[in-house]
Amino acid sequence: MKQSEQFRLQEHYSAQKNWLKWGPYLSERQWGTVREDYSPNGTAWDYFPHDHARSRVYRWGEDGIAGISDEMQRICFAIALWNGKDPILKERLYGMTGSEGNHGEDVKELYYYLDNTPSHAYMKHLYKYPQQAFPYADLQEQNRWRDRNQAEFELLDTGIFANNQYWDVFTEYAKGSEDDLLIQITVHNRFSESAELHLLPTLWMRNAWSFGLMDEKPEIRSAGKNEVLLQHEKAGQYHFYFQDPALQLFTENENNQERLWGQPNPTPFVKDAFHRAVVQGQFEFLADKTSGTKFAPMYKVQVAGGEKAVFQLRLSKNAVKTPFGKGFDQIFEDRKLEADQFYQQIVAEAGPSGKISADRQNIQRQAYAGMLWSKQYFNIDMPRWLDGDPGQIPPPESRKKGRNMHWRTLNNEDIISMPDKWEYPWYAAWDLAFHCVPLAQLDAEFAKSQLVLFLREWYMHPNGQLPAYEWAFGDVNPPVHAWACLQVYQIDKAKTGKEDIDFLKKVFQKLLINFTWWVNRKDQQGNNVFEGGFLGLDNIGVFDRSNQIPGGGYLEQADGTAWMAMYCLNMLEMALEIAQHDASFEDVATKFFEHFTYIAESLNRIGHDWTSSWDKDESFFYDILALPDGSYIPLKVRSLVGLSTLFAAYVLPKEKLAKLPDFTKRMRWFQRYRTDNGQYLVLEEDAENGNILLSLIPKERLSSLLDAMLDENEFLSPGGIRSISKIHKDGYYVNIDGTQFGLQYEPGESTTGLFGGNSNWRGPVWMPMNYLLIRALGTYGTFYGAGYMTEFPAKSGNQIDLNQVADALSKRLISIFEKDEHGHRAVNGDEKIYTENPHFQDLILFYEYFHGDTAKGIGASHQTGWTGLVADLIGKAV
Repeated sequence: MKQSEQFRLQEHYSAQKNWLKWGPYLSERQWGTVREDYSPNGTAWDYFPHDHARSRVYRWGEDGIAGISDEMQRICFAIALWNGKDPILKERLYGMTGSEGNHGEDVKELYYYLDNTPSHAYMKHLYKYPQQAFPYADLQEQNRWRDRNQAEFELLDTGIFANNQYWDVFTEYAKGSEDDLLIQITVHNRFSESAELHLLPTLWMRNAWSFGLMDEKPEIRSAGKNEVLLQHEKAGQYHFYFQDPALQLFTENENNQERLWGQPNPTPFVKDAFHRAVVQGQFEFLADKTSGTKFAPMYKVQVAGGEKAVFQLRLSKNAVKTPFGKGFDQIFEDRKLEADQFYQQIVAEAGPSGKISADRQNIQRQAYAGMLWSKQYFNIDMPRWLDGDPGQIPPPESRKKGRNMHWRTLNNEDIISMPDKWEYPWYAAWDLAFHCVPLAQLDAEFAKSQLVLFLREWYMHPNGQLPAYEWAFGDVNPPVHAWACLQVYQIDKAKTGKEDIDFLKKVFQKLLINFTWWVNRKDQQGNNVFEGGFLGLDNIGVFDRSNQIPGGGYLEQADGTAWMAMYCLNMLEMALEIAQHDASFEDVATKFFEHFTYIAESLNRIGHDWTSSWDKDESFFYDILALPDGSYIPLKVRSLVGLSTLFAAYVLPKEKLAKLPDFTKRMRWFQRYRTDNGQYLVLEEDAENGNILLSLIPKERLSSLLDAMLDENEFLSPGGIRSISKIHKDGYYVNIDGTQFGLQYEPGESTTGLFGGNSNWRGPVWMPMNYLLIRALGTYGTFYGAGYMTEFPAKSGNQIDLNQVADALSKRLISIFEKDEHGHRAVNGDEKIYTENPHFQDLILFYEYFHGDTAKGIGASHQTGWTGLVADLIGKAV
């Protein structure tokens, strides 16, 4: 009987089998990370550069191309290639460091995530490898001399793929069982002439023995012409089978001390030995070595133009009598069919057959594939990272007073959904919250486990703060964790019909601690107006909102306050959901209802002794700079900071209130009390159906914000809502304490170095913020129905309701990736190869953000992470 993907997940989560033991957990870049940085001044990019990666042992993880590992990353597999011209083997992806790129770090490779299932029973990856020498020097030189006003110099710009002179390298995985991994590598020569390729499918052990983490050094040893045996004290024994190679190559995963530091090597069998053997043709020194901790069967093939070569390998816990042949092919066939069936069911759940076009299905499937391929093993033990490993050279003393010194309780070793496994190969807490929404459509249990994980005591700081990311765990990102927990709960409920109240209770208790941290740390004046710093929106302000504020004052942030209002409503909704099963939660629900009211009052309040964030003349919310002399300066940048006030909206259904008499009684008393005392109210009730809208902004201000947001001369772009209004194209400037600060609308890459310069919130479209706006519009639309109409676009005369506005925005976001009548996708900008070349036409990249005028993809090119939300939008599209 064929095992369906859903059946595998059921087996896994009922602890019958561990289908997630193996997966795409290998990073695409371990070098240049904070984890591997032991420099005195925290210069991660310089301390461990790409040039060292082939020769130097990693401490905290491994990397590779199209790679996999077990869940503890003890055993790793990835592909290595050589075209006969490169100065090094292609073992890992290349890109610019933060200081080398004119817009920060950036991978300079072409690779695509084509398919993946939640159990990783089937996975498919494509890497495009040039047949001419890879242009390392050209990429580095061109990007270094370009300034921030120029576009990045990309691999396609070098002309290396002209005339199709490259290899398409497809790497596929199929699981025969939880511990039986079938591997198939297909290399297509896309050139018209014959070409030679060296392929080294590489198996190796992560070096834990050098750091005192193992008692015995593991071993890979030859077991004949087509097999090696792996022995690992914790992973056990594995058999690795391969078809007839030209050579079997063994070495050790050990430092090349001579190349790195000018010190003699104890043996020639070092991490980069295969580079010396293959690139320099020096195979003799490896001839007699038949064991090691790194192994590759080497294939040297000549492939005719337009033809292909196929290679099969197998890694299994148990001996397999016939590792290749019909049985191997049948398993692959079955896993592919089951993957198709799984995604056909995802499409079917969205509506009638044919509702989602073939192009949209392709976009959605590659988005989901990217989400699943972006799972990664992440390991850092902060005490050991700060103090050093026993028996190793201790880190510099400056480390103990430097980066992340206050996070000694943090100890992470888990499989985590990453934003981008090359550009951001470390978790980002608020990114992860968005990741969990599309992931829940595929594997709700994994999504729930990710959200629970970040609330555990080995992640969350004792004071209640969630870790932001390894570059600065103490940075403050928007509090979206509670929102994500609710979304995942609701998706799971809709798919299974079951209410996982235990999950809500588990996260609720820890979220209370985090909420308290926000209230105690980020409400400086105790007036329910919140700060928070840059809040993930890097350069959206006229100055860095996280560092010293100009004029010696403090910043009352419209978005900080809006995020906390949204947090209040999320906690209220969660408490009310739990209270239907446990009445004791009605008390805490009342607390969050009242707290939300106070925040809404503070943001909207108008009085002679109060400077409100709302500018009544310009009908927009702005940050307020409070100066030491008691004066205030509104920072009148029309941006997502003001639009974020739309996020905090929740409809309380009448039927839910009927089940919660104590909460309803207290809410009504609070409502009457504030009415009698002439105080601000956030509550709007539908006289017909009894539903109640809780919203941060009153109805008349909603209309004003929508007028701006839906204006194509302000926020509305072909690809969604811009991060800053286009009215700032000529700049906005303000004088603070004798110094002028300013910004201007920049629809593409950032022209400033703020936050590294590799992201830009001064004009481009960002998927997660648009997603929140769409959800908020849906909430308002649910309450107001067809009785509330607005123009879309503004000033067009076209009147539609708010649910239709949400659908229209969703379509614009999806259109970024769709083919137009000429076969062009906006995401690809002016790059013609994606339109004209049949081997590129259906490949999709999910960028970090998108040009505010053209919707071209910008920033990290593989940030399927939160951009993967488009898969959810496609599933909900009309």
